[in-house]
Amino acid sequence: MNQNDGSTAKGFLLGAIVGGAVGAAVALLFAPKSGKDLRADISDRGEDFYDKAQTYFKTPVVEGDDFINEGRLKAQRIVHSAREQADSLMSNAEQVLRDARSRAQSIKETVQSGAAKVSDAARAGADAFKSEMKQ
Repeated sequence: MNQNDGSTAKGFLLGAIVGGAVGAAVALLFAPKSGKDLRADISDRGEDFYDKAQTYFKTPVVEGDDFINEGRLKAQRIVHSAREQADSLMSNAEQVLRDARSRAQSIKETVQSGAAKVSDAARAGADAFKSEMKQ
């Protein structure tokens, strides 16, 4: 194997790992699940990915242990970063959901209040009409 082949394999491996991690995170984030289920899925998938990466990097390579150790460290950093980003996204998504629920409740209360005022006004108008009709 010449030097260029090792560099190509290294680049491909790194690209595959990063692409897999990003693709898995994006797929999980757009899945229609509750926050709790989604966090559990992200955690499970992250652990699966980490275990697979560890298994892969523990396999001996002709190039030597330096390549394996470097790849293992990069994979660990990528998985750690993906987990942190997923946690951050989940936290932000939960905050947006809480805000939306709060706004919806506020709108509901406003509509109910407005409906009560319209109902009261209609009753007052009807009472005034009946009063006028009696005179």
